[in-house]
Amino acid sequence: MNLEGRSALITGGSRGLGLAIARELGRLGAHVTLAARDQPELDAAHEDLAARGIESSTVLCDLTDRTAASDLVERVVAVRGRLDVLVNNAGVIQVGPIEHMQTADFEEAMDVHFWAPLQTMLTAIPVMRRQGGGRIVNIASIGGKIGVAHLVPYCASKFALVGLSTAMRGELAKDGVLVTTVSPGLMRTGSPFNARFKGRHREEFAWFTVSDSIPLLTVDAARAARQIVEACRAGDAELVVGWPAKMIAIANAVAPAAVALGMQITNALLPPPRDASGNRAHSGWQSLSPWAPSRLTRLTERAAIEHNQLGVGSTLL
Repeated sequence: MNLEGRSALITGGSRGLGLAIARELGRLGAHVTLAARDQPELDAAHEDLAARGIESSTVLCDLTDRTAASDLVERVVAVRGRLDVLVNNAGVIQVGPIEHMQTADFEEAMDVHFWAPLQTMLTAIPVMRRQGGGRIVNIASIGGKIGVAHLVPYCASKFALVGLSTAMRGELAKDGVLVTTVSPGLMRTGSPFNARFKGRHREEFAWFTVSDSIPLLTVDAARAARQIVEACRAGDAELVVGWPAKMIAIANAVAPAAVALGMQITNALLPPPRDASGNRAHSGWQSLSPWAPSRLTRLTERAAIEHNQLGVGSTLL
């Protein structure tokens, strides 16, 4: 697909990977519409793109409302006249032991990672069929292929998205609507600061942020965005981002018992649950410690600055 003059919608586009994808789509000539639930962040993202010479629009939208997800697509089509690329990128991350995860955590993860993409797709598909084709990119996760300790709601919902996305691919290809399922490994997007942590939240934030900053094990968000957009243009069925994610996916297919044992060992090394006070969720900003931010987390901190994760008026370095 030649992206020049195309209409692209990115959910969760105001920061992180979504903003990086918007920059890349815009660089290749697409008009991007960013959807998110924080207006100041949307305004900052719009200014960022304008400074790069990229035309964009923004829509304030809470995708936990299923009606809003459908209305979002209809609004973009009404304004732009068409929708060529849909990127379902909006996400939430809840980190902590299963002892502190409640039904509401699973419901929120499913609302954002499964129901919202389903509703945007169901609304976009007839539009794309009428146009003669289109591209849908669903940003899942390696956590949608392999269960990761202390990320149970996140993984459960991403598994659901992977199943939805891969099944939709087979049904829609005949109409020229090509669905790409993206499963990134660890990426440096700055997301830990806006994730939510339960249990021993400072310790959880520390391990999560340090892991997100290891140079050879994590992928720069801009590099990931280039790979994702190229897979979108080509209409690829699947993209796994990062060699560690590719290796663990292969290992899980070949030796699932060994991977399961590795996850048990990993869980034993992570912070244990605490009393009922651990049921309360804290943002990354509420979970700072001597370990994070620190020299060990500098790459994540720089990514947070680069990808609009700080919020308006916030500072870090």
